[in-house]
Amino acid sequence: TFMKKLTNTNNFYIHRSIKNASFLQKWNKIDVKKPVAELDGDEMTRVIWKDIKEKLILPYLNLNIKYFDLSIENRDKTNDQVTLDAAEQIKECSVGIKCATITPDAERVKEFNLKEMWKSPNGTIRNILDGTVFRAPIIIKNIPRLVPNWKKPIIIGRHAYADQYKQQTLKITKSGKFEIVFTPDDNSEVLKETVFHFKGPGVCLGMYNTEASITNFALSCFQYALKLNMPVYMSTKNTILKIYDGLFKDIFQEIYEQKFKTLFEQNNLWYEHKLIDDMVAQILKSEGGFLWACKNYDGDIQSDAVAQGYGSLGLMTSILLCPDGITCLSEAAHGTVTRHYRSSIFAWTRGLEHRAKLDQNTKLQQFCKDLEQACIETVEDGIMPKDLAGCIKGIKNVTEKDYVYTTDFINSINEKLKSKLLNSS
Repeated sequence: TFMKKLTNTNNFYIHRSIKNASFLQKWNKIDVKKPVAELDGDEMTRVIWKDIKEKLILPYLNLNIKYFDLSIENRDKTNDQVTLDAAEQIKECSVGIKCATITPDAERVKEFNLKEMWKSPNGTIRNILDGTVFRAPIIIKNIPRLVPNWKKPIIIGRHAYADQYKQQTLKITKSGKFEIVFTPDDNSEVLKETVFHFKGPGVCLGMYNTEASITNFALSCFQYALKLNMPVYMSTKNTILKIYDGLFKDIFQEIYEQKFKTLFEQNNLWYEHKLIDDMVAQILKSEGGFLWACKNYDGDIQSDAVAQGYGSLGLMTSILLCPDGITCLSEAAHGTVTRHYRSSIFAWTRGLEHRAKLDQNTKLQQFCKDLEQACIETVEDGIMPKDLAGCIKGIKNVTEKDYVYTTDFINSINEKLKSKLLNSS
C-alpha cells in the first residue's frame, strides 16, 4: 500500500511538471521594468512568503526586486539600519511589498539574544513614509461572517504616524510631579503643565502629533474614498481629549469643507465625524460600504475587529499610501502568524497593482486581478486551509477531509491562475 501511494504521488508530481513545462512554453513573462522593494520577514511567514514568490510571482513576471532581509536576526545584526534602508528604498522605488515581521517583547529578546528590544519595523517605516494605512476585507462567499449584516466592505483608514507608537514612557518609583514641558526654539516663554503629582510608584507617558501629518491623513482618506466611491466617517474621543483629538476633528472638517465637499456631494457621498464609541456601535448595525478614518491606535485595534467580523483575521489586505498618491507599501495585514498567507498573497498583488498603475502596465494589472480571483475561487471551490475550514464548520468539527496543507493550497491556486492566464492571453 505504501509503495502504491508513493508511486501515485510520484506520478502526480511528474504529471504536474509536464503541465508546468507545457504552460511555460505558451506563457510570455510580463515585463515589469521599474523595481519594487521587497521586505522579507520572520519565522513561518518567511517560509510561506518564499513559496508564494517562487510559485505565484516569479514564474509569470520579469521583476526587478530590491531585496531587504527584515528578519529579527538581521535587524539585530545591523542595529535596525536595514529597516531604515528599506524605508528609503521604498521612497526610491515608489512601491514596497512587505512580509510579516516580529516586534520583539522581553521574551523574544531573550529567545533571540537581541542587543535590545527593537521597535516595530512597521511603525518605523510608517513614521518615515508618513502615510495612511488602508485595510480592507477579502470577501469570500462561503466564509460565514460573524456580523452577517455586513454586505459591503468596511475600509479602515489608519493614521500611521506618532501617537502611542512614538511615545516616551517613564516608570515612577517615588513621589514627585509629572509635567509636560514645551521649550520653544525661539527662546520665547516655556509652556508647562502639571499632569499628576505621584505619591508613590506608577507609570507616565508622553506622545505627540503634528498638523502636517494630520492634514496628510485627511487628504489621503478623502482622496481614497473618492476613488472607492465611499462616504467617510472619522472618529475621535474629542470630548475627553479636547485639544489633542479636537485638532484631528477640526482639520478633517476644514479640509472637507474647502477641498472635497462639492466633489462628495456630486457623487452622493458624505463625511461625518463621530465619537469612537458611537462609531463602534454604528458599524455593528450597518451593512458596511464606507471608509472609517481612525487615529493610529484606534485603527490598529479596529482593523482586527473588522477583519474578524468578515470571517477571519487572515482575510484582510493592508496598504500604506502616502499623500503624494505615488509612494505605496503593501504589507501582510498582521504580525507573525503562520496561517495568514492569503494576506501575504494579496500583499504581493496590491503592491504590484500599484506598480502597474504607476507604469500604466495593463498586463500586470490584469495578472494581479487574476491571481486574487484565483485565490478567492479556490476557497469558494472548497479547497482551503484548516483555519478557513474552521470558520465554516467550527474548529472542533473539522476533519482532515475538510482542508488541505499550505503547499497544496498554493499549488491549487497556481493551477487556477494558469487557467485564467491562458484564457486571457
